[in-house]
Amino acid sequence: MASGSESRIDALLARMTLPEKLGQLTMVSADFAVTGPTVSDNYVSEILAGAAGSILNLYGGEATRGMQRLAVEQTRLGIPLLMTFDVVHGHRTIFPVPLGEAAAFDPDLWERTARAAAIEASADGLALTFAPMLDVCRDPRWGRIVEGPGEDPWLASRFAEAKVRGFQGPDLTAEDSVAAQAKHFAAYGAPLAGRDYAQVDISERMLHETYLPPFAAAVAAGVPAIMPSFNDIAGVPMTANRPLLTELVRERWGFGWACSTIPTAAAPFRCPRAGVRPIAASPGKPRAGRWCCSPTATTSCRSPTRCAASP
Repeated sequence: MASGSESRIDALLARMTLPEKLGQLTMVSADFAVTGPTVSDNYVSEILAGAAGSILNLYGGEATRGMQRLAVEQTRLGIPLLMTFDVVHGHRTIFPVPLGEAAAFDPDLWERTARAAAIEASADGLALTFAPMLDVCRDPRWGRIVEGPGEDPWLASRFAEAKVRGFQGPDLTAEDSVAAQAKHFAAYGAPLAGRDYAQVDISERMLHETYLPPFAAAVAAGVPAIMPSFNDIAGVPMTANRPLLTELVRERWGFGWACSTIPTAAAPFRCPRAGVRPIAASPGKPRAGRWCCSPTATTSCRSPTRCAASP
């Protein structure tokens, strides 16, 4: 990044209040589609109040331009919104579901379908897609198996590389590029009894040999975002899993971009009975695996507190 851009960013951060910083880490949902358990009732007012930095489920040139004008022209800081959507197997043009596409064993095909989807999605004003889904799964009872590349970690890793290349193209700043997000980190495809959002209890060997390689491949391919999964692993919620999010992804893999999730993933932090104690906010930087206020956890934590759930 150029020094001039860094200076502008530093100056902007110096002007921001703590609620505005938290707002930039918060995603609201429009009502063009429904993702997860809620739709933001007053997403326009939240954007105008500086309480949101990105928006999900809004697409189309007219709609996205109008919302960007609100953010840029009618808020105190004038920060543009990050426009996001689930572009999983095509956008306007629909391709086979990922499980079916993976069965083609053709990385060139996987990349070309993602490229086509990115061209259409970017023309609709979108900048980030919540794809590819890289959850290795060997239990057909789990309904979301259809969204991923199947049961083999090697194949899933090649799928990850191809989809990241296809969505982003050679230049992430190009007009026809959308940022990819690798999801759901980690072992989301191994819930007990095949029940979605259930807990995961697997060995360290199984975790590292089967469920983590596709995400490592996505990081190596340049993916700029990772979505923590909605499960816990051995009792530790993934949104508060410091050994995986910080020590593995940040420190060992060298991932320096964004981690985000949806409200359901932060559910363990909603209630004191969950055994999570909020402690005073720190003036320092949020650290992966420590903060309740994940970028899209709009209904789970709206106050500047962080969790004592991980060391």
